[in-house]
Amino acid sequence: MTSLTVPAPVAAAAPATASPPVFGARIIIGLVGVLLAVLVSGLNEMVTKVALADIRGALGIGYDEGTWLVASYTATSVAAMAFAPWCSVTFSLRRFTLVAISVFTLLGVLCPFAPNYESLLLMRTLQGLAGGALPPMLMTVALRFLPANIKLYGLAGYALTATFGPGLGTPLAGMWTEHVGWQWTFWQIIVPCLIAMVAVAYGLPQDPLRLERLKSFNWKGLLLGFPAICMLVIGLLQGNRLDWFESNLICALLGAGSLLLVAFLINEWSQPIPFFKLQMLGIRNLSFALMTLAGVLVILLAVVLIPSSYLAQVQGYRPVQTAPIMLIAALPQLIALPLVAALCNLRWVDCRWVLGIGLSMLALSCLGGSQLTSAWIRDDFYVLQWLQIFGQPMAVLPLLMLSTGSITPLDGPFASAWFNTVKGLAAVVATGVIEALTTSRLHFHSTMLVDRLGNSPLAESDSAGLAHRLHEQALVLTSSDLYLCMAGVAVALILLIFWLPTRIYPPRAPT
Repeated sequence: MTSLTVPAPVAAAAPATASPPVFGARIIIGLVGVLLAVLVSGLNEMVTKVALADIRGALGIGYDEGTWLVASYTATSVAAMAFAPWCSVTFSLRRFTLVAISVFTLLGVLCPFAPNYESLLLMRTLQGLAGGALPPMLMTVALRFLPANIKLYGLAGYALTATFGPGLGTPLAGMWTEHVGWQWTFWQIIVPCLIAMVAVAYGLPQDPLRLERLKSFNWKGLLLGFPAICMLVIGLLQGNRLDWFESNLICALLGAGSLLLVAFLINEWSQPIPFFKLQMLGIRNLSFALMTLAGVLVILLAVVLIPSSYLAQVQGYRPVQTAPIMLIAALPQLIALPLVAALCNLRWVDCRWVLGIGLSMLALSCLGGSQLTSAWIRDDFYVLQWLQIFGQPMAVLPLLMLSTGSITPLDGPFASAWFNTVKGLAAVVATGVIEALTTSRLHFHSTMLVDRLGNSPLAESDSAGLAHRLHEQALVLTSSDLYLCMAGVAVALILLIFWLPTRIYPPRAPT
């Protein structure tokens, strides 16, 4: 069986005479610095999205313009994940990471001072580009520098970006907007990023520049792939607002994006040094991990959005009031993930069983959520969140183990590009799917409730109050449907475990 001995892109491309860095406290500090920068990058996107209403109000921006701030940031962020691994090899891992953090921080400082909407849109677009370049660096550092017997703990740090980070978005947004000021939704990144830069500069070794790689740069792949990803992301995020294929803009974005993506993949198949090695999809465990990761991220995003939306629209909660629900699942991840990593690091433990148990816990949580009524308040969601504490890490970490443990060292850079890009695109697809399902089920339940009411005398007694109650009940039924749908996704992913992945053993596991 294979083991988790996948080096980073820099290691794969380094000269044969270069000696590997010695693992020690400096490497750990560097890894923590990259982890902190990646977490802050994800939080920046989540917090500004949750606090968008307050930001729009302070800057005098309309709803439609606000959606473009979110879409442009996300589009360049996802696109950057695809091409950042190549840049880290060419310009050195340490140097490229420091530049990305610096640009990301500087733009965050400047955003509240934007003189107009257009300049703010440009800064958020560029900030997304810098922020999206960071997650691949975290996986690179963990796979390159950590000894084999603790490599899973490094991957657990990467898993924090999918389990710990998203849950902090609502609490932080509520704290800044309620108690400090909307500007801090942008400025919250300053201190953590400065700490991250010091840690990265001190802890990561400095590799030599490899500018000769520019001579063989895949320009055609960049010119096809970058706009393709951006178009698809923007089309998915703006689709629900513009009524999907009833909009010429959405048709153009999704149509042109799909054509460019096909051309990009054809180009990658024949390139000697591609950004994506399509042949790797023939590896069963990697294909399974990528497909399952997409489904898991849909569920993880839904279990954040559904209770937040329900409590805001039905119970009138502000983000700061919803925060305890998010924190009860997010904060314990700091303990749960290392425990799951220790479990998967035991040779007699099959990580496929860990994955199945984690998905089962997510399914149970969603099934419990499908029973919600209009009487539910914040306290009623706590039991569901308790299931998420171990369900989330047990559903994510085994996927990292399966995907990295089934490839050869030379394919490490390509695996990083695949995993991070799929992770970014899956979050976008999840947002689009959840929004589309919400709109569809809301219309369905509203129509059904009005039809059942018919010519009842209640319809004439208090029409305004009745309309409010009908809308409230439609929201409750829609939330229940979404939970049930997510439970179905979890069950489908469990069934895939029985026939797709093969057994993977941990590297130099303790006996």
